[in-house]
Amino acid sequence: MHTKVWKINSTNILDKDIHEAAEMLRAGDVVAFPTETVYGLGADATSESAVRKIFEAKGRPQDNPLIAHVASVEQLKELVTFIPDYVYKLIDAFSPGPLTYILPANEYCAQNVKAGLSTIGVRIPSHPVALALLQAAGKPVAAPSANVSGKPSPTAASHVYDDLNGRIGGLIDGGQTGVGLESTVIDCTGEIPIILRPGGVTKEQLELEAGAVMIDPGLASSSVDRPKAPGMKYKHYAPEVPLYLFPGSGRELKDFVDKEKQAGSRVGVLLSDQTAEIFTKDTHIHRLGGTIEEIASSLYDGLRFFKQANVDKIICETFTEIGIGEAVMNRLRKAADSVIKE
Repeated sequence: MHTKVWKINSTNILDKDIHEAAEMLRAGDVVAFPTETVYGLGADATSESAVRKIFEAKGRPQDNPLIAHVASVEQLKELVTFIPDYVYKLIDAFSPGPLTYILPANEYCAQNVKAGLSTIGVRIPSHPVALALLQAAGKPVAAPSANVSGKPSPTAASHVYDDLNGRIGGLIDGGQTGVGLESTVIDCTGEIPIILRPGGVTKEQLELEAGAVMIDPGLASSSVDRPKAPGMKYKHYAPEVPLYLFPGSGRELKDFVDKEKQAGSRVGVLLSDQTAEIFTKDTHIHRLGGTIEEIASSLYDGLRFFKQANVDKIICETFTEIGIGEAVMNRLRKAADSVIKE
């Protein structure tokens, strides 16, 4: 299969390219496109056969539900049977944006989007290219991250191309994404919203709009039988080489890495700009940024940075779990082989 690539500047979106990509979606093929979180792999959410191509291209388990992306609140309403009042408050505050609502589903979308559940995840992305594509397609688009299942999510078109070239119909290169982590997913089927996956909108932000917000116990477990949202059941985001988390101080991290190097291990280190200042130039490090927002934005690129050819293992420091740090650590725990305990 030949993968067609369109390079679309988000400040100068050409109708010809967008409509060509939208026509590919309407014809039942899959198209990768940028969102403000990560690149998504899109297919017509109303077509069982089109959605099946997502699972085939990614190697994604069939019981892992997908998120339907829509261009407007009106389109969102077409997919669900009921919307609680607090969801409208959240929509006003955060949509378009990195927030996915789990709501009671009707029969409009294909069953394999919902993985056999009675609910569906829906969001309105804020990336101008994504919105233009959705508007041109005129249909809801199911779109998980555009990577091979289990690998780090893509935040650049080059990541998508490395994973899926020749396996998908098209790829819109819209440059680097913004937030860098997938959307926050909240279960809105009850009286109180429940966070199923932390992401670009934090618990504190949600509480300011909706009042009480709970966190699903499944976030701390990998034994979810029937996940309501992506990222709840399977190992995700794993780099090419084993990843280990180090919960100690920067100085303790340096001492540990030095011991590993003395023992003959080829070690790559993922760390903040501040911790990087402690390390000498002979250590193979990759800086993720100085703030937790910068770390979130560059995390997946960092997980893809080290290759088997140059390191045997990756050691990553742990970060604050305040704000978007909760999502950062959620992804790192999903990606890691283990936590180092000295």
